[in-house]
Amino acid sequence: MKSVTRATVLELFQSQVRADAGAPALHYFGTTISRGELDYVSDALAAAFHRRGVEPGDRIAISLQNTPGFALSALAAFKVGAIVVPVNPTYRVRELAHVLRDSSARLLIADPALADTVAELPTGARAQEVLYSGGADLAAGEGPWRADEPRPAPQLLDVIAEHAGAAPRPLRETTRVALLTYTSGTTGPSKGAMNTHANVSYEIDAWRDWMALDERDVMLALAPLFHITGFIIHLSLSLATGMPLVLTYRFAAARAAALVERYRATVTIASITAYIALLDEPEAARFDMSSLEKVFSGGASVSAAVVERYERTFGPYIHNAYGLTETTSGTVAVPLGSRAPVESSSGALSIGVPLPGVSVTVRGDSGAELLPGEMGELIMRGPQVAEGYWRNEEETAAAFVDGSVHTGDVGFVDKEGWIYVVDRMKDIIVASGYKVWPRDVEDVLYEHPAVLEAAVVGAPDNYRGETVHAYISLRSGEEATPEELRAHCRERLAAYKCPSRIEIRADLPKTPSGKILRRELRAEAVTS
Repeated sequence: MKSVTRATVLELFQSQVRADAGAPALHYFGTTISRGELDYVSDALAAAFHRRGVEPGDRIAISLQNTPGFALSALAAFKVGAIVVPVNPTYRVRELAHVLRDSSARLLIADPALADTVAELPTGARAQEVLYSGGADLAAGEGPWRADEPRPAPQLLDVIAEHAGAAPRPLRETTRVALLTYTSGTTGPSKGAMNTHANVSYEIDAWRDWMALDERDVMLALAPLFHITGFIIHLSLSLATGMPLVLTYRFAAARAAALVERYRATVTIASITAYIALLDEPEAARFDMSSLEKVFSGGASVSAAVVERYERTFGPYIHNAYGLTETTSGTVAVPLGSRAPVESSSGALSIGVPLPGVSVTVRGDSGAELLPGEMGELIMRGPQVAEGYWRNEEETAAAFVDGSVHTGDVGFVDKEGWIYVVDRMKDIIVASGYKVWPRDVEDVLYEHPAVLEAAVVGAPDNYRGETVHAYISLRSGEEATPEELRAHCRERLAAYKCPSRIEIRADLPKTPSGKILRRELRAEAVTS
């Protein structure tokens, strides 16, 4: 592939159209959409946006699964100079209302499943207009949706058809902000990180080189496009480099394996829970996944035991990665072809080394920079750091300082420059005065052959102050009792780190991007 310069996603995509309009841009359940077709249809949608009064700097919210409608809407928004607001399509009224009200979104492109939620929105939290786009749109008669999927009006495809052949007005200038990407809101209401076009262009450049992309590569979209990782490393990177993007609607392990075989996908990034699901899916073994050689994982802590199991089963080594919404996705990763070291005392797997142009420091409570091996908060600095939070000066001042962002993650850098994340600062458990990092306990639990997923939280204890609670899901066909798992921990951990209670569940709660929701489990542990 040709070298990517620091132009916007839209400019880079249009250069790919000029280079070869007939080349595939999207693969979606039997449908292949070429670059030229994607450009033509997104032109029509952009013209429709203009007709509806959208001006540069207006916000367009996109609340869709991984469908062609998402790519079309994002491109059309950029063509009219609008700011894209990616939104989780499973949000309820309160969550959706907050994002729409905070961003003052002019338009909402929504999944039909959201129609009832949209109807219940309070007056002050509604976009001026809603367009609907379903999973079956542009699929070739196949896919994981009901045949009677509702089709609330107005439909995105109908609006596009009305403006077929039209083109948007030429942009005189590009707005600085490309995305308002809302955080998960773990410490309060979610905040809109202002990811600029320059931030996005840096990430495209960095990840194209980090993944060693060439003309043979095909990207498999396992992460949700409404998540920062999916929007940047799946959608934006594919559009900018001309790499075909395989869309999966929603993640399901067997479906993902089938699409790898069908379209010979070569590269992906996903939460570690997606790879765990592939390991636990018997149907996945039926498909030829040998083409998927470049495999990365970000968004949640990664256990060395899971990485080893995936490599034994499927062949590729999972390269760890790290980033935030506030850093426009990845800032640190294990170089392709390298293997992350494991820190001997804690068993933590390194998240990698900084991408080019990224600076990572570790600071203590006083704000002083710490030496290699000393544990403190990770501070990130570089061209990918967002400008701050949308209309929120107080939170911006707290998190962003002189071009750096405070991550809220505790970790350290070893003498060779490898970076380790131990845990979130807010997740530390203090039991009888001893600090327990949930990650230490989770990594040990993952070493048990029956364990599929593990989450460790603190719960109030009258004697110790806090005690360690673990929530476990088991692999298909495997059995283990809480007593057996506690014995496994006692052999490998100090007594104060061993869970006082282990609860086995069929599944653990997760965000749409695959992170296990510790806060929900913590709330349960507090009241149990």
